[in-house]
Amino acid sequence: MKQYELTFLVHPDLEMNLDTVVSKVKELVAANGGKVTKETNEGKKKLAYAIKGQDYAVYYYMELDLPAEAPAKISSTLNIVDEVLRYLLVAVDERKLKLEAKRAERRAEHADEAQEEKTEEE
Repeated sequence: MKQYELTFLVHPDLEMNLDTVVSKVKELVAANGGKVTKETNEGKKKLAYAIKGQDYAVYYYMELDLPAEAPAKISSTLNIVDEVLRYLLVAVDERKLKLEAKRAERRAEHADEAQEEKTEEE
């Protein structure tokens, strides 16, 4: 399974019923053999330009684990779903993930060293 990021824009009128749209997307992912590893509601934001006559949309972000054939099936389904104004499904670069993990590890080491120095000074 490969890691993907899915960001989709939900029609602003469905802000109160966002759970139904999100559950549809989750079911779509599960039906294609994938799983959602992380999800975030980014909230309602103004669009840079109108999409389908809408100036605002609710941004929703998901991290997914999907088999090779699933992205094409998910994309074709999201193209015809009325609740989703736009979506972006991209593969995560494995090298970037490793680099970010190393950076986080270095930051943690530096934070530990700074904390030790601070306690020694006191």
